Amino acid sequence: MTRTDSERPTLVILAGGRARRYGGVKPLAPVGPGGEAVIDLLGSDAIAAGFSTLVLVIGPATGPAIRYHVERTWPGDLDVRFAVQDAPLGTVHAVLSAAEHLPAEGGNGGGFGVANADDLYGQEPLALLAAHLTGEDPANALVAFRLHNSIVGHEPVTRGLCTVDGDGLLEGVDERRHVVRLLDGRFVSEDGREPAELSPDALVSMNLWGFRPALQAVFEAAMADASLETDDAEVLLPEVVGEIVAGQRAVPGGATFRVVPAEGRCVGVTHPSDLALVQTDLCQQVGRGDRPAALWEDRSAALG
Repeated sequence: MTRTDSERPTLVILAGGRARRYGGVKPLAPVGPGGEAVIDLLGSDAIAAGFSTLVLVIGPATGPAIRYHVERTWPGDLDVRFAVQDAPLGTVHAVLSAAEHLPAEGGNGGGFGVANADDLYGQEPLALLAAHLTGEDPANALVAFRLHNSIVGHEPVTRGLCTVDGDGLLEGVDERRHVVRLLDGRFVSEDGREPAELSPDALVSMNLWGFRPALQAVFEAAMADASLETDDAEVLLPEVVGEIVAGQRAVPGGATFRVVPAEGRCVGVTHPSDLALVQTDLCQQVGRGDRPAALWEDRSAALG
């Protein structure tokens, strides 16, 4: 059964990051087989996966370049909107910057998705998220990936390891820093904590969330509670979600988070050296038939 536009969810794409480690505009990094940018592939995947509206949250520094690129190269019949995050106060603030484009509590919308603009999740994981948002399960959602499917190269990254209860609900996200893949294929965290070696099959968060409308008020409260006096102060989605699942932040009516495991690859550009690795990985995905060779080719079926 084909869903109408009013039944398809909205995806908020967080494209306002400062990219201090990468040193460039990561959403515009040319990673596709034909030089397509990260944000091109992400947008094409999201529409094919069942999202109808894409809200790009951009910052004042790199936002004009991203908007110029999208408006000149994306199909004109897409419902693409822009929201400006006027200060780099973290991912919670970024989501709130898009509030005017999101479903209101008590309205017809069942929720909205959130994704990074510098990660490529693939159509199937995005489709899992879209299906959850339009399904009967009232829980919020986190689409989680296996650790070994979330890392390219051998440079250190940060990964949030998910703790999941017997009902598939999120109990917590443990941020492990300086996670590296060793040459022998093992994964270790060099943050000085135990265990140092991490299971390659561990579920990790890559910031692919599904939120019910009631969470917007919780995000507003989190921003109001935060101390943002330093230049690098941020309020982050994993931290607020962690407070919710730990019972440290109240949600009217309660809130749970369903962990939806995805078995595909999630690749992104964190370090400059990742660019060539991601390009190779995506070419291999196209060669295996894991992703389409051309942008927007599944758009007609997705839009009905």
